[in-house]
Amino acid sequence: MAKDKIAYVCDNCGQESAKWIGKCPSCGQWNTFREIRIANETGQQSARSAAREVGAVHRRGGSFSMGDGGGKSSALLLKDIPVKDSPRMDMHDAELNRVLGGGLVPGSIVLLGGDPGIGKSTLTLQTIMHMPDQEVLYVSGEESAHQLKMRAERIEDGVNENVSVLCETSIEKVFDQIRNTAPDLVIVDSIQTMETETVDSAPGSVTQIRECASALLRFAKSSGVPVILIGHINKEGTIAGPKILEHIVDAVIQFEGDRQGIYRILRSIKNRFGSTSELGIYEMLQNGLRPVSNPSELLLSEDREGMSGIAISAAVEGMRPFLIETQALVSTAAYGTPQRSATGFDQRRLNMLLAVLEKKVGFKLVQKDVFINIAGGIKVTDMAMDLSVIAAVFSSNVDMPIAPNYCLCGEVGLSGEVRPVARIEQRVAEAEKLGFTDILIPRRSMAALKGKSFSIKIHPVGKVEEALRMLFG
Repeated sequence: MAKDKIAYVCDNCGQESAKWIGKCPSCGQWNTFREIRIANETGQQSARSAAREVGAVHRRGGSFSMGDGGGKSSALLLKDIPVKDSPRMDMHDAELNRVLGGGLVPGSIVLLGGDPGIGKSTLTLQTIMHMPDQEVLYVSGEESAHQLKMRAERIEDGVNENVSVLCETSIEKVFDQIRNTAPDLVIVDSIQTMETETVDSAPGSVTQIRECASALLRFAKSSGVPVILIGHINKEGTIAGPKILEHIVDAVIQFEGDRQGIYRILRSIKNRFGSTSELGIYEMLQNGLRPVSNPSELLLSEDREGMSGIAISAAVEGMRPFLIETQALVSTAAYGTPQRSATGFDQRRLNMLLAVLEKKVGFKLVQKDVFINIAGGIKVTDMAMDLSVIAAVFSSNVDMPIAPNYCLCGEVGLSGEVRPVARIEQRVAEAEKLGFTDILIPRRSMAALKGKSFSIKIHPVGKVEEALRMLFG
């Protein structure tokens, strides 16, 4: 019997080395190399052949073909490759379909990550409960079948008869079940609990995760059956395991939000079949997650009359415009050193905007604490939020409320200018739809609205001080 080999793999980028290295030559991170045990060639081939065998069974029963990896392959000219648009699998969830790019692509492998208790398993389970036309195999390495049945009954009154549950951690036994049931969709919860007999290490190790994910990838590509992997999150907020796991899969979607809040955000981080800027919004209820089709109405407080430190911004994430409430609190520093805190907004960008306020507007914040919060517990990366953040900070400091019928959007530059933003027409239309009467936009964005007619009054501004003068007089 051949002796197993020892190698070292970087947790961050997947770089391999024959010996331990302090600093990774590929990604530059320190102390990321972990020792792994590589099984002998015979053991590795057995895991690979199991995935190929199961894939071959599915290929014979369907029309999907992406190569079995077992025969010889030759290069093809790009112009000679036939284009075959395979229909996507409808997940019966508008938010999830949007994030995936229109549905689940046949033969794709998707990684769903998120904090413990955020609702990853609940989202997946309630999604497959609404897919009665698909045979689904749910592989659970963390919960018992009784626990899953209780959760399914809490989510739905009737249980989908086409969902099979397998409580197993051995990848070989999972393939045996796939061979027997021939499902249309496979879900693995979670990939960190899976193990293969060909690797002599504990579940969750770098080698186990890599080998199990690679076996599932070979099965998905050779059979055309999509696979959804659920992954854990470490304390840094990234998906646990080697970075190579994210390289293997076709799409990485992150489920995030405050566990104490009611809103959850589904965000695409990597997607080979769609945009990475799309997001879905859910509301956590007693009986599961409810997709939010119009987030603007939920993310705005009902009564803002006479409240200082609140500004409404027209943001865009992906192709979806929505209005969001920016809250600011400015107070005298109680402990000498002023605090700068941002929830749902980039901390470094907040520091930059406060420096612009002080330098270009003459707004002194040296001895002030500044706190920023994006309502609803969500995180927004749109730079068009800059103008509303500055307006909310100014409003809180002078204790003057912004008129509740005003909306703002615009990126702020270091020289204090209000820079143009993308999709200005969608932002204005969303503000108009929700009953706002006035909106402040960058002056250089007016060209994009040429020939368009809106009932909302549009105020173009070119400088931060001009915008503040218009809001506060």
